[in-house]
Amino acid sequence: MIDTHATHFAEFTAGLDFPLDDFQVAGCQAVENDQGVLVCAPTGAGKTVVGEFAVSLALSQGTKCFYTTPIKALSNQKYHDLVAVHGETAVGLLTGDVSINSHADIVVMTTEVLRNMIYAGSAALDRLSHVVMDEIHFLADASRGAVWEEVILNLAESVNIIGLSATVSNSEEFGEWLSTVRGDTQVIVSEHRPVPLEQWMMVGRKVHPLFEANTGGEVNRELERRIERIQAPDAEEGRSDYESGKGFRARSAGRRTGAKRPEDRQRPVRRPDVIRVLQGMDMLPAITFVFSRAGCDGALYQCLRSNLILTSPEESTRIGEIIDAGVEGIPTEDLEVLQFAQWKAALQRGFAAHHAGMLPAFRHIVEDLFVKGLLRSVFATETLALGINMPARSVVLEKLVKYNGEAHVELTPGQYTQLTGRAGRRGIDIIGHAVVQWAPAMDPRAVAGLASTRTYPLVSTFAPGYNMAVNLLNMIGFEPSLRLLEKSFAQYQADGSVVDEVREIERAEHRVRQLHTQLTQEIASFNPPAPDGGDPVTMLLEYLQLRREISQEEKSAKAHSIDQRVEETVTILARLQAGEVIAIAGRKHPVLAVVITPANQARDPRPWVTTEQGWSGRIDAAGFKNPPIVLGNMRLPRNISKAPRKSTRYVVDQFHKNHYARPKKMRKTARVRESARAIELRSQMREHPVHMWPPTDREQLARVGEKLARRQRELHRLETSVERATDTLGRHLERIINLLSEMSYVEFDGSGPKATPVITPEGELLAKIYSESDLLVAQCLRRGIWNELDPAELAGVVSLCTFENRKSSGGEPSAATERMGKAMDATAGIWQELSADERRHKLPITREPEGGFALSIHQWAAGAPLGYCLSAAAESGAELTPGDFVRWCRQVIDLLQQVAKTGYTDEIRANARRAIDSIRRGVVAIGS
Repeated sequence: MIDTHATHFAEFTAGLDFPLDDFQVAGCQAVENDQGVLVCAPTGAGKTVVGEFAVSLALSQGTKCFYTTPIKALSNQKYHDLVAVHGETAVGLLTGDVSINSHADIVVMTTEVLRNMIYAGSAALDRLSHVVMDEIHFLADASRGAVWEEVILNLAESVNIIGLSATVSNSEEFGEWLSTVRGDTQVIVSEHRPVPLEQWMMVGRKVHPLFEANTGGEVNRELERRIERIQAPDAEEGRSDYESGKGFRARSAGRRTGAKRPEDRQRPVRRPDVIRVLQGMDMLPAITFVFSRAGCDGALYQCLRSNLILTSPEESTRIGEIIDAGVEGIPTEDLEVLQFAQWKAALQRGFAAHHAGMLPAFRHIVEDLFVKGLLRSVFATETLALGINMPARSVVLEKLVKYNGEAHVELTPGQYTQLTGRAGRRGIDIIGHAVVQWAPAMDPRAVAGLASTRTYPLVSTFAPGYNMAVNLLNMIGFEPSLRLLEKSFAQYQADGSVVDEVREIERAEHRVRQLHTQLTQEIASFNPPAPDGGDPVTMLLEYLQLRREISQEEKSAKAHSIDQRVEETVTILARLQAGEVIAIAGRKHPVLAVVITPANQARDPRPWVTTEQGWSGRIDAAGFKNPPIVLGNMRLPRNISKAPRKSTRYVVDQFHKNHYARPKKMRKTARVRESARAIELRSQMREHPVHMWPPTDREQLARVGEKLARRQRELHRLETSVERATDTLGRHLERIINLLSEMSYVEFDGSGPKATPVITPEGELLAKIYSESDLLVAQCLRRGIWNELDPAELAGVVSLCTFENRKSSGGEPSAATERMGKAMDATAGIWQELSADERRHKLPITREPEGGFALSIHQWAAGAPLGYCLSAAAESGAELTPGDFVRWCRQVIDLLQQVAKTGYTDEIRANARRAIDSIRRGVVAIGS
């Protein structure tokens, strides 16, 4: 333990109103001993205390401390926390959008800001002794992770880094690398959660413990039995329940007599009912992760349509006052576009949504109200788990599958841990709750595996880019730049794995030789015919490859068929009208159902139906492997859609009285037709000489041949992996420099092998452009294609280099003026030239410019209202929420600020500044 006498640590702890945990003490001790430190601990464990101690120590020593975070919202939050402790004069904030007291001794900033300061040789780095890197595990982020390594590698040796990370499974490896590149770094890992986390599964309206008590992690047997009872009944059993009085009629009678209804059938649980259940168990406030913006908004309005109220009249009034203060300055017409009145009403009743598509000012209000304890329920996407201090008593997961931008994938143990880590507020709760809502086909054992697995490896995504290359050349020269890149965590991990993989290659080569010899001998013993003196082993492997391709093509055709059936099902469900009777494929025979309420949207139609057995609820396309069939119509009572379950008995009786033409059989799964490619491959296989071998001999040889083919594929994978790893970052940098030299951003001093690359005046401008499309922007500026644009046109064209269309609306990008359209075309033409050069140099291709936001931001910069600009975006093929609009406006502002510093003419620099002023108004300015 540290000697607390006459140390700053003693003074620091004296000001705290809580005792420190052992890992916090150890972290502070490392900082006071002038060491670097990596602290890995669960969310909410209090690891930021170590960072706050570094801040306090720097102030006491008369040196500087920078506190970096991955996102602006977290920077803003940390700034206010430190101001509350040290006062406004001691603390500054730099986020790109905001600059407050930037020359203070303590400055909170995003990691990109610090990277830019390092490359610029900023005087603000003088006297810097400590850098706290909060959420340092962002180093693994695919799009921004390289920035963390740039900072770590380029900070002066005299600066100590305090890394604060979620618990990662390779913390020792990361710590060893930090020690290698930064000097003595102590790794402190704590798995302890100060607020224990209970795991639950919600089935219907009942919440069950996920694990059996006192068993060391066995799944709750009663939970499994409950799920089995729900899943067991088929259509026949449901029918017999009805006829024997054990089904719907028994439940109806039970309601009349007050008897408890047997829970023998699963029904969808509405979000308001879920919140009420949690409220009854004293599990609020809760964060429900929904994984889609539309889902969050839908949940909010579902609660708004219910009679759910979670606040007192006094709390509702206070919430209203905070909201009105937070939106002050937003024009009334923009608030109408934002459906402000409806949104405010939801918050005043105690529930809200939180996602990146919301206006930043609205998100900040939600965060403020939640922290103040005025909101009881928040429906959020996973962005809420990225470090913002919004812990809750409970976290609810509606699904364990999320869309990653390309496909729906299951949550990883690391993602599950990150999300549920929000449950349990230190100093408020004695226990936190993670609640997973059960759905058909969900296995509680798989959920238990997620909840109990602690694997979250930190994998580097670092690779040099154009801006990094010219900055490194300018700052330290070519050879030192190569050595610095070779010291990156990416290279460290690659080198560490190469040794093992080379050994594995040797073993794989040995296995391939053994199997090849065995197969040669067995073929010789069968002596099959080999036309034209061909090698029988090679022929057999070719034949087996054809069989694999046929199998893969059949799987692909099956997947395509399933996609088609889903599309067909979506179309049918969207068209269904109230009263239509449909047949749904069942386990033994088709099940009949009647539509009570049609779907309210075409993209994800979810009509409400009641089946002939009395089940009543919404259905969606995910539950069908073959589309339903419309059979006829049923006369329904008036206003049945207002309370569909109350009319269940009527519907069941109607099914008894009316005889619908039930299909005798419906396929449970889709029929898959063989593709033309599969037919062609099958023809090639039948004509192959090996197909003429005696079937018994051929299949016996094929078993050995498959083993050989698998070993060959494994060997190829290992060789490719080693080749990729040994294609070092240094070689990557050389390819970048070769391309930049062709474009005159770099020139070689001297000739021959000893020629040294140095940056040119054009390269100095490229060094100041920090953008994903840095070289494209530099080329556009050099060629002057943006020079003649007015401020609004410039904003529109610059957006091509920042905007990424998240969801297409079906429109086409367009320009406000002919001059703007020509500049957009010229920008796209320069990208085509650049991408061709990048392919030639075997470099990653710069992202293609997108024009979907150009018209929208042009109109905004010209003074148009928000609603008009959102409509302009839709016409141009971009479906934007107000939050998306603000975020992309700020991205354009950020790039325009760089244009204002690097433009080749006074006119374009002045127009960039005017464009910034025009954009930074209304909703874009509020909450920044």
